[in-house]
Amino acid sequence: MNTLHYGVDAEGIATVTLDAAGKPMNVVSPEFIAQFSAAVDKAARDSSVRGIIVTSAKPAFMAGADLKHMLGMMQAGLTERDAYVFSQTAQRMHRQLETCGKPVVAALNGLALGGGYELALACHYRVIVDDPKAIVGLPEVTVGLLPGSGGTQRMPRLIGLDEALAVMLDGKTPAPAEALRLGMVDAVVSPAELLPTARAWILGSPDAVRPWDRKGYRAGRGLLDPAIASTMAARTAAIASRTQHNDPAPITILSAVFEGSVLPIDKALALESKLFARLLAGPVARNLIRTSFVHKNEAAKLARRPEGVPGRSYRKVGVLGAGMMGSGIACVAAQAGLDVVLLDSSIDLARNGKAYSAKVLDKAVGRGQRTREQADTVLGRIVATTDYALLQDCDLVVEAVFENTDIKADVTRRAEAVLPQQAIFASNTSTLPISRLAQASVRPDRFIGLHFFSPVDRMPLVEVIVGERTSDRTLAEAMDFVARLRMIPIGVNDSRGFYTSRVFQTFIHEGMKLLEDGVEPALVENAAKQSGLPVGPLALIDETTLELPWKIVQEAIAAEGDGYRKPCSYEVMRRMIEEFERPGRKYGKGFYEYRDGRREGFWAGLSAAFPPAERQPTIDEVRKRLLYIQALETARCLEEGVLRHPADGDIGALLGWGFPAWTGGTLSLIETIGLSRFVDECEAMAATLGPRFVPPGGLKDRARSGRHFYA
Repeated sequence: MNTLHYGVDAEGIATVTLDAAGKPMNVVSPEFIAQFSAAVDKAARDSSVRGIIVTSAKPAFMAGADLKHMLGMMQAGLTERDAYVFSQTAQRMHRQLETCGKPVVAALNGLALGGGYELALACHYRVIVDDPKAIVGLPEVTVGLLPGSGGTQRMPRLIGLDEALAVMLDGKTPAPAEALRLGMVDAVVSPAELLPTARAWILGSPDAVRPWDRKGYRAGRGLLDPAIASTMAARTAAIASRTQHNDPAPITILSAVFEGSVLPIDKALALESKLFARLLAGPVARNLIRTSFVHKNEAAKLARRPEGVPGRSYRKVGVLGAGMMGSGIACVAAQAGLDVVLLDSSIDLARNGKAYSAKVLDKAVGRGQRTREQADTVLGRIVATTDYALLQDCDLVVEAVFENTDIKADVTRRAEAVLPQQAIFASNTSTLPISRLAQASVRPDRFIGLHFFSPVDRMPLVEVIVGERTSDRTLAEAMDFVARLRMIPIGVNDSRGFYTSRVFQTFIHEGMKLLEDGVEPALVENAAKQSGLPVGPLALIDETTLELPWKIVQEAIAAEGDGYRKPCSYEVMRRMIEEFERPGRKYGKGFYEYRDGRREGFWAGLSAAFPPAERQPTIDEVRKRLLYIQALETARCLEEGVLRHPADGDIGALLGWGFPAWTGGTLSLIETIGLSRFVDECEAMAATLGPRFVPPGGLKDRARSGRHFYA
């Protein structure tokens, strides 16, 4: 596959134009490395060549490494030695470029990230177009890696240790003006001046030797330098606080920069490759790349959309219910360019829902993300009303009213009475079975669940729930709608709680059960946060109120009777609501005390209500209970057919309720632990904690046969 073009002009300037055939962006691949090395060698050997310009024929300069290719290597059993060789191949190409004896300019016509910016760093001069989309940076930390092609060594030598660490550890991607201020680029010019500026620099006969290749160059003094010692201490503490030692990439980046700063460049680059190899061959990078990049992008591109159904476009949608969820759905739909009918039982409620969009848009204007005219145009797309007749030309309606079957049935009938025959009716319910709600519909084949997450304008996930009579066409077209909103759909079959709500509830129930078992509440909360969960289960329950899970349980008991298995925390919930009357923050009292709406510490009577045991478990034991119970429930959802694909389970876990990103998701956590070990540990926990930890039969079969969730 051709990845670049090479040419030399009459003034002896060689231009290497990156242009990966058949790809929207240039990426670092084995083919690219081979072809680029050959082009550099050709220019170096040609005595008529005065210098080299590296640019791109695509809108972006280079996006970096081909993460799909890297994931393939990982899943094929990549070793640290393999990973080291992989890194060194690119290292040699960059070293060849900067020592070829000819001055080299990176003419950045668009974004240059990861390996793309490392290529620019290996050039002697960097000029970039004045375009806010032309960002640069080394964001490898976001996928559990460090820059493995010289980035941890060249950037600190170029812009200083402090600034380089800030860019790499925070995954910053500065736009041109900020990149110039930092020293990451040397010039910012208009698109028309990009290549002329690069040519002029070469024709000025610049020195083609980097500072670190000059005789007498002195490496850093390490901890003998007070500034470096201070930076290392502060950064080490900050990384530990942020990662809780779950993600090794940030601390490894810090090690690479610090240790490399006292070494000659070639030894520093070899060190970087060794540290990169350790991360690439480890499970965290695999998990992050697989779920947060590859599978997430596939879902966004509707990889699991039913085949053979023509794509559907959308012009106008209705939203029933202008509460927090409905107003958020209306907001994102209007921002996506759709006309929106926002309907509620009173005009004041409907207008309040529209006001939510006004607030969101005002903030965007204040941040410079939209002009006032653009914001007014978006807001003008939303019509607040009580009149169902305005739904008559809607392509799709999302019902987001109170979680009550009778209320939902009423609005379904009233909306379908005026909707076009081919319109889709979607319910935003988070717990009520779609098949049951569809009984109120005159066309259940066009009835589907679209479970958004709050706040909708900041949560990109949508759970698309298929009822018993939902057609493949409806599923496909509903996914088209989610994609139009620039959100990420995961496909789920009908079940009480569906997937995300069902698994998420196991986390809060286990947290309360730990309390009932005599575990100190601070240990419960801290174990959750040290696992990488955003908040402890007791604080989370207070935020959402105990009324919600209690109501869900009572509805399930009413619907299923003796067939329903009560959650392990049933007695804790009952006592907190009925005996202690402490349902949560909304009421100023829950597991925590509140003053003026602010949390002030645990409820003073908590230890009397749930006495701590004399022997406390280790923090790892508590972590294990909180994480394993969620992973087990996900495995059950997959085995029961609630989940349609393992990747949807992992995406939903990360984006839906904030399962720790380092795990890659609930099913990836099982693979990271090892299926056999996970099953054995769950069976041991079941023997002491109860049947909720018994692994499902399908998971045991996988463990015995060695069948992983992902090939």
